[in-house]
Amino acid sequence: MSDTEQHEILPRTALIGVGSMGGAILAGLRAPEVDIELPIAVTTASLASAALFDDAADIVATAAESDPEANRHAVRGARVVILAVKPWKIVEVAREIADALEPGAIVVSVAAGVPSSAIEEELPESVAVVRAMPNTPALIGRGVTGIAGGLSAGEEHVAVVQRLFETVGTAIVVREEQINALAAVSGSGPAYLFLYAEHMTAAAQRMGFEADQARLLVQQTIAGAAELMVRSDDEPEQLRRNVTSPKGTTERAVEVLQAADWGALFDRALAANVRRSEELERGE
Repeated sequence: MSDTEQHEILPRTALIGVGSMGGAILAGLRAPEVDIELPIAVTTASLASAALFDDAADIVATAAESDPEANRHAVRGARVVILAVKPWKIVEVAREIADALEPGAIVVSVAAGVPSSAIEEELPESVAVVRAMPNTPALIGRGVTGIAGGLSAGEEHVAVVQRLFETVGTAIVVREEQINALAAVSGSGPAYLFLYAEHMTAAAQRMGFEADQARLLVQQTIAGAAELMVRSDDEPEQLRRNVTSPKGTTERAVEVLQAADWGALFDRALAANVRRSEELERGE
């Protein structure tokens, strides 16, 4: 990406829903170093949630609780509209805002299991649909997001959405048929790591460490190892070997873990994840 593209101002944006992921996206867009056309329009379910933005000069917040037309009002004048609602509401919201969208607007869905074609059916032909699959580290600006354009989206639409999600971490462009696999790897990936941390912490406690000691040992080991992997040019396999001395203690532990056939286990886990995305696409 060129310097010109990196510093190009992001277009006027509306955010439908500011829950956990919507809130993370909004925080990224509001970062001091981000150039975006203001104000950002957001809609919330409750008046109390909208009131949190009363003193924000860069936000116009409207609550559906007090204004049934909140979503339609928010999208007027916006070039990018992010649908950050629950997957089962995506098509309904797209239908609701369809005739209020600006010609040439980009509608972005962050929902798993809802193909772009289902959203495109509800929108005017002039509107582009792009899917984005972020993960929860976006909450701290360390997310990774997969970006895939629907049939209605051109490269220029995908590029705008990629720049937008780079405000909360890394964003890569993939084909839409890869979105379910990407969701299985990076979208759900933090849960796999947290599961590992959960079991390592419990194992450390069974070895006699206090709960706070076990948590600190596992937490900092994961954080340090992850940062080492990010900074190193070595592949994970080599980094593992660097810790594993021949006939040493780590080797014995790794042998036990590998005996469980982690490769096949991860293949089955990711395949199950993808199957569930496909079931959601079929409405099951």
